[in-house]
Amino acid sequence: MSRRIRSIMALTLALALVVSVMGLGGCAATDEGDEGTEAPVDGMQMGGTFNFYIAEPAFIDPYNLQESEGTQVGQAVFDSLVAFDPLTSEVVPAAAESWEPNADASVWTFNLVPGATFHDGSPVTAADFKYAWERICNPDNESEISYHLAAVMGFDEMQAGDATELSGVKAIDDTTLEVTLQYPFADFAYVVGHPALAPVPMAAVEADAAAFSDKPIGNGPFMMAEPWNHDQYIKLVKYDDYYGDEPNIDGIDFKIFTDQDTAFLEFQAGNVDFVPIPTGQIQSTVDEYGESPDGYSVNPGEQVSLGGEQAIYYLLMNNIDPVLKDPKIREALSLAINRQAICDTVFEGTRVPASSIVPPGIVGQTEGDWQYAKYDVEEAKTVLADAGYPDGEGLPTIKLEYNTGSGHEDILQLVQNDLKAIGVESELVGTEWAQYLDKLSEKTYQVGRLGWIADYPIMDNFLYPLFLSSSADNYSNFSDSAVDTKLSEARQTIDEAGRLALYQEISKTVGDQASVIPMFYYRHTRVASDRVNDGIYSPNGLFYFEGVWLDQQ
Repeated sequence: MSRRIRSIMALTLALALVVSVMGLGGCAATDEGDEGTEAPVDGMQMGGTFNFYIAEPAFIDPYNLQESEGTQVGQAVFDSLVAFDPLTSEVVPAAAESWEPNADASVWTFNLVPGATFHDGSPVTAADFKYAWERICNPDNESEISYHLAAVMGFDEMQAGDATELSGVKAIDDTTLEVTLQYPFADFAYVVGHPALAPVPMAAVEADAAAFSDKPIGNGPFMMAEPWNHDQYIKLVKYDDYYGDEPNIDGIDFKIFTDQDTAFLEFQAGNVDFVPIPTGQIQSTVDEYGESPDGYSVNPGEQVSLGGEQAIYYLLMNNIDPVLKDPKIREALSLAINRQAICDTVFEGTRVPASSIVPPGIVGQTEGDWQYAKYDVEEAKTVLADAGYPDGEGLPTIKLEYNTGSGHEDILQLVQNDLKAIGVESELVGTEWAQYLDKLSEKTYQVGRLGWIADYPIMDNFLYPLFLSSSADNYSNFSDSAVDTKLSEARQTIDEAGRLALYQEISKTVGDQASVIPMFYYRHTRVASDRVNDGIYSPNGLFYFEGVWLDQQ
């Protein structure tokens, strides 16, 4: 079985699967959805460099691969044990050619592809996965994504500093990795598809960890051409000895700009091949470049991707803040926000108001399970008065924080107006992305924006990392021991219906406490240049670089 699809698959069946599984309202798929999506064999061109916009990443080293920009690079440089089909999100082989759980899904055996190598020519072995995972779990490395491995035997001991290895991870031989979990976890095959859980060569890391962080040595289809030039670019080239399907392009230049407007101007000048569409320019861009028939695949004349994402845009509220620790205040803020107006004004109706923290397309998602994720000004005023602040009198000014350069100020200005309508004064505070993440981690904010896109397409991924008391990604500082217990119980439930029911209960419980404010479900708003053929921008926000080809004329 091939690692991933090569080029574009026949889309009629694939799109039917996407629509039925994801429930993507407004998707433009038709019975003729595959017309024009497959380049003639004699027309496909090999070579060329794909110019792809990103903001400055936080990390590109797998040990802390945590956000969209760095992950976009990491998934091209590294292969984890499995991958996800870019259209259906189905789990497919990657560094592991096969895998099998035991009867209760507490022990998993992964069989690696023989002969695969790192970009320095050294062999990829099961021991490299063990080393990489233990590097993530070592508290001295301060990884913020160690929660991915929380189910693995030995994780708790490593986090506590009582062990230096994951006792549940064993390299049986060079191509056999055995993973024993602390409890049965039927969804574990999804977890190991995250790009952060890729192998790394111990010798290279130990020789110079700082150099490795700027020029990581991976096992994926593309390799670093030179060290990361911070705030400028990251250059990748095709790895000639890659074990999987050979990419059609020679390389990727990740071009780093401080804001999306500048990136779009560079796109219009012909210098960038794939960029976000700025606020207020979605329809005009569709009119000029044409819309993708399925929302994900892009080709000349069908260049705008508007497909639904497995992602949620939400506002964090610091649950331990002296003001926001009162759930009534949090309820009032959530009820005050006109989500539909934001979707219409900022995104020209291409996004949908959220009434749950789990987005459509994730199996088990229940729309409307967050009772305060709605617009009701009168109720907001009543709740605020019940909290002791009638018409906002006496309530301190709330700080609304965001990362700059990505259009979030436009959204938060509308939020600011909505809060003012119930008497709540607020101020906007913008910070560059990496520093903004530091603020969230240090708990030095009140209200902030964040997006969460599926690491892997299961409900657990929107509940466990965001609301488990001990999770590093629990930036809201929400804490409920009953929720912690239920999250553990859900992971251990083998029966799928029973497992989903538990996650649905958890989602409602967290929503009833107004822990955060779901805002809207993401949809793609990206445009490709007319030289991009057979490109796929997947529902989880990653571009499928192996299959794309570029018109060289």
